[in-house]
Amino acid sequence: MSAPTTMQIPGFRGDVIVPDRHDYDDARAVWNGTVDQRPRLIARCSGTADVAAAVRFARGRELEIAVRGGGHNVAGTAVCDDGIVIDLSAMRAVSVDPVERTALVQGGALWGDLDHETQAHGLATTGGIVSHTGVGGLSLGGGIGWLMRKHGLTVDNLLEAEVVTAEGDIVRASANDHPDLFWALRGGGGNFGVVSSFRFVLHPVGPTVMAGPVFWAAEDTTEVLRFYRDFIADAPDELGTVIRLGTIPPLPVVGDELHFRPAIAVASCYAGPVEAGERAVRALRQFGTPLVDLVGPTRYVDHQSGLDDTVPHGWHYYWKATNLTGLSDAVIDIVAAHAYHATSPRSYAAIFHMGGAVARAPRGATAYPQRDVDHNMSIDAVWLPEQDDTVGAAETAWALAFLDALESHRAGVYVNFLDSDDDTSRVREAYGDANYRRLAEVKAKYDPENVFHNNKNIQPGTPAQ
Repeated sequence: MSAPTTMQIPGFRGDVIVPDRHDYDDARAVWNGTVDQRPRLIARCSGTADVAAAVRFARGRELEIAVRGGGHNVAGTAVCDDGIVIDLSAMRAVSVDPVERTALVQGGALWGDLDHETQAHGLATTGGIVSHTGVGGLSLGGGIGWLMRKHGLTVDNLLEAEVVTAEGDIVRASANDHPDLFWALRGGGGNFGVVSSFRFVLHPVGPTVMAGPVFWAAEDTTEVLRFYRDFIADAPDELGTVIRLGTIPPLPVVGDELHFRPAIAVASCYAGPVEAGERAVRALRQFGTPLVDLVGPTRYVDHQSGLDDTVPHGWHYYWKATNLTGLSDAVIDIVAAHAYHATSPRSYAAIFHMGGAVARAPRGATAYPQRDVDHNMSIDAVWLPEQDDTVGAAETAWALAFLDALESHRAGVYVNFLDSDDDTSRVREAYGDANYRRLAEVKAKYDPENVFHNNKNIQPGTPAQ
């Protein structure tokens, strides 16, 4: 079958990119450089009508479908071999209503796009910690970030979504319209349709916040983690923190002598007045003997993009992840023993502090189920494209061994942190049996043929199941 042209997709006004186009390789590339899929065509949509036209076109020709928003998912599910990529990357518009404190966001927008527009009004909603992460993928999986303890997960701030179904129909999902679909979208991933736009609640944040990381030497890891455990026990909801274990990135604000030195960092962001934030992080900054302290009044948009250069597009990534119910002495010992055994200086582990508004949300209100865990943990193997396969194999083995060592302390997993095919069996672990069965019922209603299966897939259920 020859590659279709634009004229062969009825009702489509966007750009169709085929393999012989000069920009095909750029168009099929995603964030994770290990992903090398060759779709038959890429339908770069200009709006919701194009999304619907592309879905109908693909269904009529029985083409494999992948859906691309930001293309940032580590598993690379935004592209597929010999099928069609429904590409929303040109749909990045953000419209803010500062009176109602809401934002209407197209499905291809990045978090940097959303923050740029909302911060013009001193507003924000919970989003990722890297600004080139896609709004769509992060939101549909749950959405963790600096603001979650104060304002809830991204899905807790979702008011409605415009969705193109497997039949190519356009529906609006909210608490009042298609409430079953709305429930499933808030944590169930891209299993139920293509979300062409989102409407979020916004909150007063910034534009200046007290934020930044403090680094200590790797040999201080056990003491830092034990102090941190006590420090966060009474932390206010406004204080969001993330632990990073690896090496000090070669950031311009860090002296050359510290670049790639093994270290533990606690990064923070206070979602409130700068003066209150300074008091909230004072004990953290004064603990032990930090190698470098980068905490200070910072523009929220700068803090949101501060890690961008440490995880750029095109590097090779392999992730393993788990939830933790707490930082017991046993967990701390395992973390300290494994965190610095990676051979690549770019590999790291991250531990996100949950709780606060995340834990207080009503159980069952969203498909995201893990309201009771204290921490989400991601073990991220990272190496450069030009490095040979032995480096990738060593980093992958490090991540797997680290996860295995935590086996008896694991408490589910965040679906957005699941990696490639070897994580397929963990989808049910991400939701739990009850939520998975309910998601399967919604899947059977809106996508009974599992058209949207290039994701962390939920199989359509039956009453018997």
